[in-house]
Amino acid sequence: MKNGIKRDDLMSELKPEPWYPHLLGFIIPLAVLWGNYVGGYWTWGGIILALGIYPLLDQLFGESETPRPSSEDGLPHEIILVVHALINPVIIAALCWRGFQDGNSWTIWVAGFSTGISCGISGIVVGHELGHAKPKSFKWWLARANLLFALYNHFTTEHNYNHHKYVATKHDPVSAPRGRGIWFHIIQSVPKQFVSAWKIEVRRKQKKNKSTLFLFNPCFIGLIVEAILIALIWYVFGSWGVIAFIYQAAVSIFLLEYVNYIQHYGLRRLDGERQTEMHSWQCEKRWSRWTLLELPRHAKHHLKASESYWKLKPFEEVPTLPSGYYGVFWPCLLPPLWHRWMAPRIPK
Repeated sequence: MKNGIKRDDLMSELKPEPWYPHLLGFIIPLAVLWGNYVGGYWTWGGIILALGIYPLLDQLFGESETPRPSSEDGLPHEIILVVHALINPVIIAALCWRGFQDGNSWTIWVAGFSTGISCGISGIVVGHELGHAKPKSFKWWLARANLLFALYNHFTTEHNYNHHKYVATKHDPVSAPRGRGIWFHIIQSVPKQFVSAWKIEVRRKQKKNKSTLFLFNPCFIGLIVEAILIALIWYVFGSWGVIAFIYQAAVSIFLLEYVNYIQHYGLRRLDGERQTEMHSWQCEKRWSRWTLLELPRHAKHHLKASESYWKLKPFEEVPTLPSGYYGVFWPCLLPPLWHRWMAPRIPK
């Protein structure tokens, strides 16, 4: 409430949220595509933008005091998702070509890191959004295709059927308890998520009275498809094309797990306790919202996973990150600093 006026009343007087600021999310993918094509110092583009300039822009663009109503026309937002999904494999193909051209050189490692950042946005963030679409729909398959380029095909199963159900509890591998550092968290959460996804698929097979033999497990099939993709890249682009591809996938997975970590760090609920907006960290920094498809409005996403990203709205008086997703990256890598920074913000 502001000056005696409810926020909902203020929202009704504002124009709908425009779609075009989300076009800023294409800056990194396009910069990385150019770097992979040209080579040389241009390969630093994604790293400099995401880890150097964007943390500053998180602060510079600030946050709006009152959110605007959702856009009535979702078509531009849907197009943005599809364009991200289509440009991602092009960027990765350009990286593999760069590996074929340059071999074992510094440009491969830099380009691979930049591409991992880009894949984290156009591949995994978009894959996460599309992965909540109706199973077997076009958008759902597009999500799986994008996650394939991050070698993380099991993500949709684990995220949709376990994370959303058990978030902020001990049963969710990506919900970090207070005091756990990001490095230990990622080492143990990545394999646990795959095991969890595998078990989920087994239970789903059992409910449908279908064979639970590992050969028919979608997680195993995903591994086979990933292996075929790696073999195809090796055949076309050679060994350094494959190395660059696997390296960028590792970077994108790390960034995904970093995001998972900061979205729920220290927020816990008991078994059987109802999930509320208090079990996810929220952030209203404009730059993170615009370039990450409203991912920082994560609390609302958890309460209604089917809600499209442009319809998400923030809550009042909920756990709020001290900066945007870019701004908290460097402190998060230093657990003692991160724990000290976040401790006063964790609800008692």
